[in-house]
Amino acid sequence: MGRHLNCMRGESTGYVCRAGKPGMCMLHDWNKAAMKIYWRHIPQANNSYAALSAACEVHGYNLEAAEGPRPDVTCYSINSIDERLYRDEIAGADCITVVGGPHASACYREVARYADYVVVGEGEYTLPALLFAIEEGRDPPPGVATAAGYTPARHTVLLDGHPPFSAVKGFIEITRGCPFSCGYCQTPRLFGRCMRHRSVDEISRYAARFRDIRFVTPNALAYGSDGVHVRLDRVERLLRSLDGRVYFGTFPGEVRPGCISQQALDLIVETCANTRLHFGAQSGSDRVLRLLHRGHTVEDVVRAADLCRDNGLVPVVDFIFGLPFESDDDQRATLDLVRMVTRAGRAHIHYFMPLPGTPLKQSRPRPLLPETEKILGKLALDGRITGSWMDHEIRFFRRTPHL
Repeated sequence: MGRHLNCMRGESTGYVCRAGKPGMCMLHDWNKAAMKIYWRHIPQANNSYAALSAACEVHGYNLEAAEGPRPDVTCYSINSIDERLYRDEIAGADCITVVGGPHASACYREVARYADYVVVGEGEYTLPALLFAIEEGRDPPPGVATAAGYTPARHTVLLDGHPPFSAVKGFIEITRGCPFSCGYCQTPRLFGRCMRHRSVDEISRYAARFRDIRFVTPNALAYGSDGVHVRLDRVERLLRSLDGRVYFGTFPGEVRPGCISQQALDLIVETCANTRLHFGAQSGSDRVLRLLHRGHTVEDVVRAADLCRDNGLVPVVDFIFGLPFESDDDQRATLDLVRMVTRAGRAHIHYFMPLPGTPLKQSRPRPLLPETEKILGKLALDGRITGSWMDHEIRFFRRTPHL
């Protein structure tokens, strides 16, 4: 069990009660108004802050943003890139620490060595329940790991059961989960392979608070569907229910190339404000796409890019270089596809990162060919590609303990 509300770390016994009793915890008459709860400000986790702040607010808990750990409780949401930046801070915090997010969920045993509590998976139900348990001096609820062990959660979050944001505004999450199982991706491992959608009425209600409307989703064109069989009738109902400038199929809610059709683009051009469409290709090799379990082909990417251009939309396409089973010819094929896309579009380049909790978690990235580095550098100077594929991301692999 983690620390109670009125306990802090002690050098000799491990804990010192705030009532002054070393080595024990004397539970006092604490209440929600007395317990101060902070959310460690991490820019990459802003949307998580919005969603979890709203979920906690429903239960009477206020999460105040902070630039460092503060008593009584400080919450963190970390990914696998920024985990190393906050590990020592969490371990040395003079308060109760609660850590969640993609990295904590995938590596909860490791994170529980230096954090008091680890929220594994979705937090809308679990975090308020944990805060209540801390307040009452009880064992943590299912879905929370500690150094003493872990009991998995017994629930799945229904999006309509929790507001997407409240006082802290964020993008509206319209869909959670993904039926595909891309080898490098944490999404289906974190949220499951069954897509869950927020209702049109709820989306419209919260969208009315924005002039520019953007969504969080693993695939915007999969709204209302199982993620494999597109339901454009449901997408249309959503888009026609909204007032304001709608940006659909752009960051942070891209689409998959296999979902892009003339009918879909007609709908986007008619109802939305975006002049770009963002989708993932990842590789220019069908062999690599099959090994990744992407569920689409290179031809799907080419067709999607052509359709975008024909309809006056700029295609913005994601690619991953350095995949562990990528041959020299595969990498050259990906480079050729990047050059094709960027003749009238843009590409966003990533260097493969083996993320914990994914099938490729133990894999090592292969180096870039000299010709790849040269051409990517030229395209970047020309303003046709963005992203990171050089040293600062390579350092990640040297300092990541799960590898």
